Amino acid sequence: MENENITRIVLDEKEYILIGTAHVSKQSAELVKEVIEAEQPDSVCVELDQPRYQSIMEGNKWKDTDIFKVIKEKKASLLLMNLAISSFQKRMAKQLDIQPGQEMIQGIESAKEVGAKLVLADRNIQVTFSRIWHQVGFWGKMQLLSQVIASIFSKESITEEELEKMKSQDMINSVLNEFTETFPRLKKPLIDERDQYLAQKIKKAPGKKVVAVLGAAHVPGIKEEIKKEHDLKKLTELPPKSKVPQIIGWSIPILIVAIIAFTFFSDPSAGLHQTISWILWTGSLSAIATAIAFGHPLAILTSFVAAPMTTLNPVLASGWFAGIVQAYFSRPNVGDFERLTEDVFSVKGFWNNKVTRVLLVVVLSNLGSSVGTFIAGADVIRLFFKHI
Repeated sequence: MENENITRIVLDEKEYILIGTAHVSKQSAELVKEVIEAEQPDSVCVELDQPRYQSIMEGNKWKDTDIFKVIKEKKASLLLMNLAISSFQKRMAKQLDIQPGQEMIQGIESAKEVGAKLVLADRNIQVTFSRIWHQVGFWGKMQLLSQVIASIFSKESITEEELEKMKSQDMINSVLNEFTETFPRLKKPLIDERDQYLAQKIKKAPGKKVVAVLGAAHVPGIKEEIKKEHDLKKLTELPPKSKVPQIIGWSIPILIVAIIAFTFFSDPSAGLHQTISWILWTGSLSAIATAIAFGHPLAILTSFVAAPMTTLNPVLASGWFAGIVQAYFSRPNVGDFERLTEDVFSVKGFWNNKVTRVLLVVVLSNLGSSVGTFIAGADVIRLFFKHI
């Protein structure tokens, strides 16, 4: 069957049928069903990874999340991103009366009906986010988090222009579209690398005839990348941690401690003034940020006590301690996890849900202490030159 959204490729005596779908179109799901039934392929590849496949088949199993493990493994920000995508999907589903990812669900069901092998062809979303995270630097991370949170709270309706744009994007691209315009280099981990990964998985799918259900944005890239060989292991490696942030991270605390120590030696009262300034700025801003997240009083106190010390140790963060205290004294229950995808759809629900409140405490406490570090550091240096 012929359709402008269908691309046929014959390579090494094997036929690949790429269906370019719109993630917001009912017609795409119908096309997927028609093509798979007509072609009777040996394999069906879908643009999903294992976690997203499980999410579709079993529902978002948020209730199985160990919130303490999320904090300890430093994944609070990544979980916030996943929630942003979930919220975006919910908002779109309500406005357009559709089920986002309906074409992928249809691909899974049709593969089963015709007895085809189902291949989950996309790279793990956590790997993609990690590689994006690695590219943006500290201020980029702050921008990205602010955009993610803004997309969660957005109440604007999707315009016709945005809807048309979504028809040529996948769900992750839709949420991060504005950010990739600000940081063009993110196209590599977000689009180019995934095109390579998808192409290799499609090429290695078993059988002589393979149908691939893909977001339309990936089809042009995959048409080219499928002709090449790609190392899947290399594409899924987590980026090595640069030593530069680590060097800077240790240099600033050492410098601050050295300045305060020297000032104490030459003028104890000035040194004491510097120490108090450091404690008040880092502790207060971290505590205020935790209070903005509606943190438990003891979590707010923990932020205040921890921030002055954690800001002098790059391997620690006040948000981890505040988050653990918040989770301990206001432990999320099964109901909180089950309501999660609904609650993130509104500002009130986001702040009231105990799960998202823990995440907010972690992220905002860390942000507050980071801002406090810059202000306190500047004040420490000012006092040093004043009393030198």
